[in-house]
Amino acid sequence: MSGRGRLLWMAGVLATIAAFPPAPGFAQAAKAWTVPRTPDGQPDLRGMWVNFDSTPFETAGTAPNAPVAVPQGTGINPPSHWADHDSPMKAPRPAMVVDPPDGKVPVLKWAEDKRAYDLEHVADNWVHQTPWERCITRGIPAGMFPAGYNNAYQFIQTPGYVVIVYEMIHATRVIPLDGRPHVGSNIRTWDGDARGHWGGNTLVVDTTNYNDKGSIATSAATGRIRGIPQSEALHVVERFTPLDGNTIEYRVTVDDKNVYTKPWTVEMPLTRDSKYQMFEYACQEGNYATPNILAGGRADDKKEQKQ
Repeated sequence: MSGRGRLLWMAGVLATIAAFPPAPGFAQAAKAWTVPRTPDGQPDLRGMWVNFDSTPFETAGTAPNAPVAVPQGTGINPPSHWADHDSPMKAPRPAMVVDPPDGKVPVLKWAEDKRAYDLEHVADNWVHQTPWERCITRGIPAGMFPAGYNNAYQFIQTPGYVVIVYEMIHATRVIPLDGRPHVGSNIRTWDGDARGHWGGNTLVVDTTNYNDKGSIATSAATGRIRGIPQSEALHVVERFTPLDGNTIEYRVTVDDKNVYTKPWTVEMPLTRDSKYQMFEYACQEGNYATPNILAGGRADDKKEQKQ
């Protein structure tokens, strides 16, 4: 199926969701299953997992659309064939956001206003672009939210650690499981400080110590949440629960009192794809979009000065 054909097919699937009651979720369909173990006794999550997903991030019709940034200068976009893949996909759901029950992220007005301002001024300064566009990071948990392509994650386990390798931006998370405390509050990073533990068969990852420079979501697939800022109060709890040999339930709760009226939760499946291969994601080397957008903005400035 061509990239255009797949996009049309996905649009048809979403229309079907709106017209009929949703089928039972992927978690509900899971059967009794014994989780395999690694040589050191951890529940075994090792392997290649993907999250290609046609489910909308928020419930359709419950949230206003975000302003769309219109890049200046030469348009730089991925070719349509980047969206072509033969990876397995679970059935779509009404929304990835499962709490609040209405499927809408409870964003404070100031944060939506800042997001709107940044998107409307991407040609003025690089600070208005998301950290993904600047090839810094997709963020945590933003890096787990599916985009249009490169939605693969390799899980590696060693005694005392779980490592997640992200295809997008070639990011790698090293998550210690030894009970060590978080680093001091004076240390702040783009992706925060992660600490993990096993709750039964569920890998629970608690992340704090964020800076206030990133975004909670960076892909256009997250709709109006793309570009919403994060603050130093951000606290993220992720849960990776194996449901069967080919499915992990990923559930993440986001709490940031400076940005949201209350915590909110996303739930989605990761699906095993042992044949998937990751290749180099040369983000900085291929990132002509930022300089082209800024160059287009300066060209518009010169036109305005002449008028």
